[in-house]
Amino acid sequence: MATLFVDKIDPQSGTSLEIGSSGDTITIPSGATITNNGTQTGFGGTNTPAFLANLSADQTISNNSYTKLTMNTEIFDDGGCFDSSSNYRFTPTTAGKYYVYVKGRYISQTDYDNNTFTIWKNGSNYAEGRNTNRYYDTCFIGVIIDFNGSSDYVEAYTQQTSGGNLDIQGGTTHQGRSEFGAYKIIQ
Repeated sequence: MATLFVDKIDPQSGTSLEIGSSGDTITIPSGATITNNGTQTGFGGTNTPAFLANLSADQTISNNSYTKLTMNTEIFDDGGCFDSSSNYRFTPTTAGKYYVYVKGRYISQTDYDNNTFTIWKNGSNYAEGRNTNRYYDTCFIGVIIDFNGSSDYVEAYTQQTSGGNLDIQGGTTHQGRSEFGAYKIIQ
């Protein structure tokens, strides 16, 4: 192996420079630093697919039954993997681990309501957060889920046991709105 000592490498023609060939491994030794003063591509990973959706208006939830949250307003949907018009589910097309969360707030005039917000994977309850004895409190649940990139999906559900119907707060302000979101974790 030979060592080449230079301060700068420029392409012989054009504006592209290739180091190594397909299948080669380029090693940066421990203690070395790469400084990027331009545009980088192909390094690391991306946090997509990713989405954030919310309820456009309040949603009425019946007593003592799991109800899917109809998150019908997309704040963003990088990758186009969230359906905000019919099944309100996220089906990422890229395999990997994702951070998935749901938050919601019941609008209630009675205290001692018991409500649960849940994340369902492939039609089954996967994780849940519970809010008891408080109204107007926001309940939040977040979990890391492994997706296969083809058929796995998640949905947001809620359940309340007040004895009657209650409304989940919708709308457009982050402070009180109910939200459902996910993003791919860079590995």
